[in-house]
Amino acid sequence: MHRTIFAAVLCVIIGGSASAFAGDAFTRLEGQWRGNGTIEFSNKSKETLHCRAAYDVLGGANLELSIRCASDSYRIDLLGKVREAGGKVSGSWSEATLNVSGSLNGTAEGSNIKVLAKSPAFTAVFGLVTHGKRQSVSIKSETPDSSIRGATISLARN
Repeated sequence: MHRTIFAAVLCVIIGGSASAFAGDAFTRLEGQWRGNGTIEFSNKSKETLHCRAAYDVLGGANLELSIRCASDSYRIDLLGKVREAGGKVSGSWSEATLNVSGSLNGTAEGSNIKVLAKSPAFTAVFGLVTHGKRQSVSIKSETPDSSIRGATISLARN
């Protein structure tokens, strides 16, 4: 169940980042991305994450994405559909390994994104800042009994 939590947040990270650009935001993201980060568990242990993402632009304001991440004890296989309109980010996600899904909503102002990701068992807040071809992401679980406290991830375009 907690892998679902992190999968939802990753979908938000990748999908939400697209609205940080003006106009041709999704066109700039199309292609392959890769990154590393750290996930922190509720027992305060940490593991390194390795992530790959693929973006497909559909009609300029819509993006389909596929994300795969892994750490020593964690694996995620995520699909998402994201849209941006007037600074509002929204979409849906599904995690194939656990067969679960959820929604996401938030705002985009310049290069900063703030999004809330939800599923029936999980809520998380994340912040994203884009600097050229790099992205810095911070995630914080708001689910009290979650086994994941949060994560930090850096992504770069291949």
